[in-house]
Amino acid sequence: MKKVGIIGGAGFIGSHVTRIFLEEGFKVRVSTTDLSNESKYQHLKKLPNSLNLEIVQLDVRNQDELQEFLKGCSIVIHGGTPFQLAVKDPQSELFDPTVRGTETFLSMIQNATGIEKVVFIASVAARNTNFPLPAGNKASGETFSESDTPFYGEESHPYAQAKFLAQRAVEKFVENHPDLKFEITTVSPVMVVGKSLSGREDSTSTGIQFLFKNKIAPDAFFQMFYDHDIEFALVDVEDVAEAIFQAATTNRLHGKDYLLSSETFPVSAIHSMLNGQEANSDGKIVYTNSLAKRELGISFKPAKDSLKEYSE
Repeated sequence: MKKVGIIGGAGFIGSHVTRIFLEEGFKVRVSTTDLSNESKYQHLKKLPNSLNLEIVQLDVRNQDELQEFLKGCSIVIHGGTPFQLAVKDPQSELFDPTVRGTETFLSMIQNATGIEKVVFIASVAARNTNFPLPAGNKASGETFSESDTPFYGEESHPYAQAKFLAQRAVEKFVENHPDLKFEITTVSPVMVVGKSLSGREDSTSTGIQFLFKNKIAPDAFFQMFYDHDIEFALVDVEDVAEAIFQAATTNRLHGKDYLLSSETFPVSAIHSMLNGQEANSDGKIVYTNSLAKRELGISFKPAKDSLKEYSE
């Protein structure tokens, strides 16, 4: 049995990734930042084939812990950077774990043995820090694809900036190491929606769905979404997990980055669908998904189905 290490494998996206690998017969090692807090990962122990599951504590900035985590893994999924919008200290809460953590991880996998594939779970923000607004060089509704030049805004949210800089570090590493013995592939999902496997309400993704369903604005940042009926590109969490699995188990994808997106809707339509009503507008494809469809074989679920699953 091959072993996969999933950094962040108990989170909103990570839990679905863990489930797929367990179902497909892999041994799975999942990281958690605090092993004493079982509420963060106890739901994973209820998954099929959980006897093949190992949960260990890991700080991605700690080289010794990271070296131990990588031992015996043929596949490594890195999804352990924070998705956090309310921050007091962007440097310590976002930039250090996201950018410096990614750089530490890259330096460690270079010398690890037995690794065949590494998959980074990035974000649409790694390609456009203005998300959900258009990239600075794009008009509203204009499509954005993997071939477009990534956009970095100095006034963008620190979370988006951190994800952008981390992905540039990955790309620079790939460019500077042409003779790696393993492949590196990245997936960049848009706003991820759907049902959590943990049942917890403390993830940012489920929290945003809760706010949109109930039209709650905890701050001026969210109020802006309602005031201007901002459009969001959506993707189902199960589709993201399937794309990660395919990227991890498919050869000759080295250096590629896949946008993962279904339809784009304004917040008013998302609010309606989360409450079991018809959308007040038609969805459209803004962030293209043709590359992921063609090379990863993903059939993206309609956004209304994903929002219905969360609502129920």
